[in-house]
Amino acid sequence: MTNVRERFETFPFDVPARIFERREDLLLAEPIPSADGRKRHRDHPPLQVVHFPPEYIAQPFAHPRGVYESEFLRLEWQTMNNRQPFYHRNCDVDEMSYQVTGVRTLMTDLGSIDLHPGDFSRLPVGVAHDNYGREDIHILFYVPAPVAEALPPARTAEVVIPPFEGWEPVITNELITECLGGTGHDIVMAPVDELMLLEQGKNEGERLQVLHPDATAPGTTWLYTSRDVWIGRTYAASGDGLTYRRIRNAEEIQYQISGHRHLVTQRGTVRLEPGDFVRIPVGVAATSIHDGPSAHITLVSGRELPQVAETARTAERLDVAAIEALR
Repeated sequence: MTNVRERFETFPFDVPARIFERREDLLLAEPIPSADGRKRHRDHPPLQVVHFPPEYIAQPFAHPRGVYESEFLRLEWQTMNNRQPFYHRNCDVDEMSYQVTGVRTLMTDLGSIDLHPGDFSRLPVGVAHDNYGREDIHILFYVPAPVAEALPPARTAEVVIPPFEGWEPVITNELITECLGGTGHDIVMAPVDELMLLEQGKNEGERLQVLHPDATAPGTTWLYTSRDVWIGRTYAASGDGLTYRRIRNAEEIQYQISGHRHLVTQRGTVRLEPGDFVRIPVGVAATSIHDGPSAHITLVSGRELPQVAETARTAERLDVAAIEALR
């Protein structure tokens, strides 16, 4: 029998967590049958893992692929080895991104900048932007504005003409969207002079900011905060899984950046590898076991964010002896 601790947390983490002592075998056990035979609980599905390879694979340009999506929030996976065929402005959301691999030039009317693996960026609501990726993979987070940076910038965009080698200005389209910028939610698309759009940055006092958190800072480094969503980067040199976390009023989505770990939860246990996404529902206790360094993106949402991508793997219920063996 193993005793563990549980951190009972409240989003947005402005009050201290309550700490409970637990018996792990009971924490992860099935409910005790009622004496009268009546079933008073629902059957919940095990955790599901979505996987996209973290290495670039050559393919024709395609629109981003949805991973989790609701009327309130969207999380997408995108790869490209070319330019996006239009400029885009969101009317209602800030658009954050994480660079998984490759190089991507982000061109906006608040300046242009090259993004490298480990970089995070935020496009404020209403900012026009285009992308030029070279063997690029990145993750996109569409969150209702306003969203604020929680860290000082590592780099700042500048008005750079040309924004990349071989660039030639063209007349292209500008797409204006609402409803989280999703497909089919365009307001208007019209031609725009690309040179005039990029030179607009000379008249702006604001500049696009790039965050690049310390890769080995322990715990979660929060990067972006809004009323209902926080995004951060979580790192641990190892984990014995003896402290569980439960968020009573928010769910958590994790994207494995590097390393491998076993995610142990009341909805089953699953081994995570780079390129994996997983969603931990509100109120579910979870912990991680790994004997080497592990890093992942943490997104905490006060609103439900259903999975829309295909499931790659499903968590399995392990007994406490098997979990102890993982340690």
